[in-house]
Amino acid sequence: MAMLRAVAADRAQMSSSCEPDLFVDGFACCDQMTAHLLAHGGYIRPAVEVSVGLVPARLTEAGHAALLITQAA
Repeated sequence: MAMLRAVAADRAQMSSSCEPDLFVDGFACCDQMTAHLLAHGGYIRPAVEVSVGLVPARLTEAGHAALLITQAA
């Protein structure tokens, strides 16, 4: 959930590879497996499609919903 909150706060970037890595505040996340799962599961996505480099990360509709569920609990 912390990764989703960082993305929601516009503090995250992701690489544009088939296994996208997540960076928060300029530092690589220590749990890249979770970052991959969030991307492949449709919770986060790149803000723009590029072939190389880092781009801002954005929440998808599913990512927003996951945050709302945890806030309500």
